[in-house]
Amino acid sequence: MCCVASWAGATGWEIEVTANVLEGYDLIGDVHGCGATLAVLLERLGYHLKGGVYRHPRRKVVFLGDLIDRGPRIRLAVSIAKRMVEEGEAYIVLGNHEINALSYTQKAPPGLEREWLRPHTPRHNRIIKETLDQYHDHPQEWDDALSWFASLPLCLDIDGIRVVHACWDHARVDRLRELNPDTCIDAEFLVRASIPDTEEFDILERLTRGGAIKLPQGVVIHSGDGFSRRTFRTHFWAQDPITWGDVVFQPDNLPQGLEGRPLSGEEKASLSYYGPDEPPLFIGHYWCEGIPALPAPNIACLDYSAVKFGRLVAYRHSFASYAKTGRLDADNFIWVPVPRDANARLTPREMEFD
Repeated sequence: MCCVASWAGATGWEIEVTANVLEGYDLIGDVHGCGATLAVLLERLGYHLKGGVYRHPRRKVVFLGDLIDRGPRIRLAVSIAKRMVEEGEAYIVLGNHEINALSYTQKAPPGLEREWLRPHTPRHNRIIKETLDQYHDHPQEWDDALSWFASLPLCLDIDGIRVVHACWDHARVDRLRELNPDTCIDAEFLVRASIPDTEEFDILERLTRGGAIKLPQGVVIHSGDGFSRRTFRTHFWAQDPITWGDVVFQPDNLPQGLEGRPLSGEEKASLSYYGPDEPPLFIGHYWCEGIPALPAPNIACLDYSAVKFGRLVAYRHSFASYAKTGRLDADNFIWVPVPRDANARLTPREMEFD
């Protein structure tokens, strides 16, 4: 609330109490456990800690998912976001890492021939290890986090903007809304999404992981995160792509000169497409590097590898300025760098932690 004073002549000053008007959203990319850096970013954006929750009088945050895994302060990252969402100060969409956590911790029903929805393979164990370690002595807090994840939507379409973790595919979003109008996923959806070739698997894969194309037989990309991959990530805003290089969207280069390889008809048909006349779209997921830039005039990717000593990035979207220009502006990116030297990292002014 705010107070406006006005002179009323003979009766003196009158005080009118009015509700704060929402000016816009601050969209924040993949945090991946960089909880202290998240607090610094929120403070840089003008949010203040009141009653244990970061608040702004005229703005709200939208988190793009992937709060967990890899980073040093996962519990703090989840706590900040969860409290903001519960208090109406933020929105959030699920990332693939929250989906992974739900599947990793849910027993598989009879007939799936595995113990867990997400098998506990060495690769999967490694991905979630930091999260499980940091919650080890706080089991109730972990259970609460999982319950919260299970209540969150996969995508948002609010106040003229769209938000999804990896890819806005129109047909899949429409089908998701038919299945679950709130775009949340229930236990049955999660079970079916763990089975390849189901429509639930297809929806979850595209919206939270994006599109991918298989590499040729025997070709492997050894990524900077230590994993080997036999596919490469594709983007979804090329209007008439011809080659693999026209759609690749990842920090790792394609090997062996494959950028010039023509897209097959099947590969081209598998691509999603988001046109330049669509509403502004905000995504994370893709491990971008360098100075934040817009990959398309109406698309902003906000994952700039914070946990890999990159930047934790936000985009400050204001309704009034967008109404004037009708376009996104790279000047609206705001970020906090994450130096490799932990002692050189910025710390929040308003929050204390161990």
